[in-house]
Amino acid sequence: MAKYFYDNQIRRFLIQFARIFSNWYVTKGQDPAGNDILMRVPIQYGDQSRQASTVIANNSPSSLPSAPMITYYITGLEYDQSRTQHPYFVDKTSVRRRTFNEETQQYEATQGNAFTVERLMPVPYNLRINVDFWTTNYNQKLELIEQLGVLFNPSMEIQSTDNFIDWTSLSVVYQDRLTFSSRTIPVGSGNPIDVMSWSFYMPIWISSSAKVKKLGVIYKIIASIFQGNALTDMQDDDLLLGTRQKITPYGYKLLLLGNSLQILPDGQPFTPDNESLDLPSNPNTNIYWKAFLNVYGTVRPGISQIWLQNPYMDTEIVGTVAFNPTDDRLLIYNIDPDTLPQNTLPAVDSVINPLVKAPNNGLPAPANGQRYLIVENIGSSSLPSQTVWGNLVAHANDIIQYDGVLNEWFVSFDSTNLTNVQYVTNLTSGLQYRFVNETWMKSWEGWYAAGDFSVVI
Repeated sequence: MAKYFYDNQIRRFLIQFARIFSNWYVTKGQDPAGNDILMRVPIQYGDQSRQASTVIANNSPSSLPSAPMITYYITGLEYDQSRTQHPYFVDKTSVRRRTFNEETQQYEATQGNAFTVERLMPVPYNLRINVDFWTTNYNQKLELIEQLGVLFNPSMEIQSTDNFIDWTSLSVVYQDRLTFSSRTIPVGSGNPIDVMSWSFYMPIWISSSAKVKKLGVIYKIIASIFQGNALTDMQDDDLLLGTRQKITPYGYKLLLLGNSLQILPDGQPFTPDNESLDLPSNPNTNIYWKAFLNVYGTVRPGISQIWLQNPYMDTEIVGTVAFNPTDDRLLIYNIDPDTLPQNTLPAVDSVINPLVKAPNNGLPAPANGQRYLIVENIGSSSLPSQTVWGNLVAHANDIIQYDGVLNEWFVSFDSTNLTNVQYVTNLTSGLQYRFVNETWMKSWEGWYAAGDFSVVI
């Protein structure tokens, strides 16, 4: 069953057509000072229903219509073969609205949602309309002809709507013919109201319903998919026919530090794969988030999201975003903790170089349960350290811990003998690290290359 669709298209053309003949005046005598008395001529649609006609006639068949008056009605609707175009053509138009404030019922200066409108080819018709002028004397008829006759030379444009994406709103009105009087010769004994008939026609279009959908902006393109196995190919970074390409608009990259997300230009250098344990500093750029996100639509603080695809995680990191009120180069990024991997090891107090820092020398005094992730070796199996770390033998990337009962340091996590993936959080910086291939790296903070993020408005 087809869906019902009615958009008042012909009715809107009739309303605009009626406005052409509104607010015209005729004289009905003179006042005591000799000035003409003007009377506005009303207009109404002449094809009345029986019920409406009965009400106007005061439920009496002997009532006569008042004059002067203008009536109009449709006399024909014809398919115009000469204006036929490709009937299967679909026009796609992108539209961006201004933000509408529901509380004030006003449009604001910021950009609102974006949409794609798919319009089907409309059907051409010629709409024929007859206009009758009911007058009480010969002079009123001449007054109306003289006022209206100069408008159609040769035609007059009208517009059915002010919707700028309505490609059928414009039309023109052509005069066809004019019958000066409805009376015949001889007049006879009756005294009917003299009616002048004027015929017009308009080339119009009748459109079917359009498809309106949220604007689809390409934020990632994955190429070199083959053999019809899309899901597998999208996860394969090195395909037989080439290397997978991931593209972001303008080639932008991201830097995530804490809860600040910064956008960076295509040429901005970054540390590959986030392998460094050092916290990078925010680069000084002039790229602003509002200008970039306008491509996608309206950002709703706390609702709109950015998804990050970390090369070392099986799932994407999801976080809501909001504009930083003091720096438009940064977004406030609140990560959904359910999208982060769970820690597999107890948190460490800090990441340190044990050859530079030690307890009571840049670090607090030893206390039971203190844990450090070290980046340099301590001692060796043949020659223990014999330092403030005691007889500890540990390797870079190990986690050491202090035993308050035995008053000594020991290796809590041996990076040389474990190969499975591990996660741990640094309490000092709040960063989570991931252990893979005998190396610790940031689990979610750091750099994200082009194509490794998605915007969800």
